Amino acid sequence: MLSGMFIRYFLDLPLSFEEAEARLLAAPEAWVPGLARDSEDRGVRLLAEVGFPVDEEHRFGKEVEIELGPPYRIPGKTVLPLTWRATGPERLFPSLDADVEVAALGPSRTQLSISARYRPPFGPVGRALDRALLHRVAEATVKDFLDRVGETLRAEAPVEA
Repeated sequence: MLSGMFIRYFLDLPLSFEEAEARLLAAPEAWVPGLARDSEDRGVRLLAEVGFPVDEEHRFGKEVEIELGPPYRIPGKTVLPLTWRATGPERLFPSLDADVEVAALGPSRTQLSISARYRPPFGPVGRALDRALLHRVAEATVKDFLDRVGETLRAEAPVEA
């Protein structure tokens, strides 16, 4: 687990806990936005684009390699550990460790949340930049990621009358 900066974001889904949990624990391609598999010598890598919209036509984004850990469950809550690391020049972008969580809020409402930790790159200079700007970029990226996951999990939800 990384020490450093912490981000938490959550949203409500119009799904039962059982539906949300089943969708979250499905194959990652079913819910990770823009996920692609890349076969290489060491096996299969899961790659996704993370970022956030700059305006209606443009996105700021970076390709990351995603690793999912084994889920752990307690009654009414399931947590799925996730790590992402930038592809390419990794020292320019922080790695992120996160827990994606679904928790029951009621019979047909579930909270989807992410608790993320990252260490800014570039040591003390990176920490100063993080306070000035990079933390907002990290928050926007994590929020956009979870919003897109929520849209995907909701996509199969029946429309309420």
